Amino acid sequence: MIQGTGSNVGKSLLVAGLCRAARLRGIRVAPFKPQNMSNNAAVTIDGGEIGRAQALQAQAAGLLPHTDMNPVLLKPETDVGAQVVVQGRRLTTARAREYQALKPKLLGHVLDSFARLRGAHDLVLVEGAGSPAEVNLRKGDIANMGFAEAAGVPVVLAGDIDRGGVIAQIVGTKAVLDREDAARIAGFVINRFRGDPGLFDDGYALIAAHTGWRGYGVCPWFDDAWKLPAEDALDIRDRTAAAGAHVVCLCLSRIANFDDLDPLAQEPGVRLTMLGPGRAIPADADLVIIPGTKSTRGDLAFLRAQGWDAGLADHVRRGGRVLGICGGYQLLGREIADPAGIEGDPGTEAGLGLLDVATVMLPDKRLTEVAALHVPTGAGFRGYEIHIGRTSGPDAARPFALVEGAPEGAISSDGSIAGSYLHGMFRDDGFRAAYLAGLGVTSQTAYDATVETTLDALAAHLERHLDVDGLFALAR
Repeated sequence: MIQGTGSNVGKSLLVAGLCRAARLRGIRVAPFKPQNMSNNAAVTIDGGEIGRAQALQAQAAGLLPHTDMNPVLLKPETDVGAQVVVQGRRLTTARAREYQALKPKLLGHVLDSFARLRGAHDLVLVEGAGSPAEVNLRKGDIANMGFAEAAGVPVVLAGDIDRGGVIAQIVGTKAVLDREDAARIAGFVINRFRGDPGLFDDGYALIAAHTGWRGYGVCPWFDDAWKLPAEDALDIRDRTAAAGAHVVCLCLSRIANFDDLDPLAQEPGVRLTMLGPGRAIPADADLVIIPGTKSTRGDLAFLRAQGWDAGLADHVRRGGRVLGICGGYQLLGREIADPAGIEGDPGTEAGLGLLDVATVMLPDKRLTEVAALHVPTGAGFRGYEIHIGRTSGPDAARPFALVEGAPEGAISSDGSIAGSYLHGMFRDDGFRAAYLAGLGVTSQTAYDATVETTLDALAAHLERHLDVDGLFALAR
């Protein structure tokens, strides 16, 4: 089990790289994360949803995503509450204190999923969440040491030296853990080193001396990490192109499934701007994408607070194009009604009014992979739906796509504004090329092939710099 000294220290990437390294060695390997908190989800082969990072790890292992790989997924809806997804299905929505009481009841589901994976594979690589140093959350824990104890799994602690203070991160973790939990840690890894790793020899030895843990290596920064699907919207890099189309994505406060943007970030002819709060929509934008959101009405208020509603109106008047995906599609309509209070307090809000459609939130979530045909270009692609709500109205008579012959999405009468519930469309090289051609961009990027070669490169990177033999030998 790879645990970390904090969030975003590179645990997900380490597990993905180790999954690919194991696969290349001929080991039947599977990833596992007992509890994840993310609004970036993937649809699974068994019709559920898991964190996108575990879907990437599954790809690294040569597997299709399965709900057992991430049995508990928390999808934040507000600052204090999250939707609780258990083995791929929504269980409830809970505030933080309510979830603390719920966690012990979820351990059985977590261990059942882990047992199934363990029984079907030679090796299971487990990713922790946050940090075991959050000892105030240790009671009832299912994400870090609580799981490690229940499953009898040895732990390796990863620290991020790029953040600074990695010695304190690791030694401090040892200091706050109780004796039994500290004994479960077999060693440590230093991650994201820039420069000559030999310069850290003394620090490496100091950590080993203060903790009594074995070091499994110093891993330099992996420069091509940006080519892999991002787990956090902040990890998607702005792309500056000398020429081409300027695509702007609005970074909503509850942005979801933002890996839709990853393929565009790799296009040489696309200048991608991930627009954060407090920034105006650039006047030279060719396309504005409103991505998915876990709280449609909440992000409608957020969008208006940034002045983006007025910016979108100006963008459209200048002849710019707008694409809303999933929750972004709902935001484009005249009205968003949530009579049952599924995403917050019951109520109805006026939408942006850029599409003549209206949305009603429904309790049932649609989770499915689909084959679609983009109506304007005739390009086919595979995507997936992961949403609640039904959207209809006059503009839906001009569908964005056909799914098994049925209309999906909507397009404005002048063709400049479009909305669709379909995620993952830009992963398809043929569709992406056809869509970008409408923006004057010639695409020759092979996205999935790039992900595969990057995973191979990541595995080779870890093999060069970490004691991978020693890490795999810990498994029992």
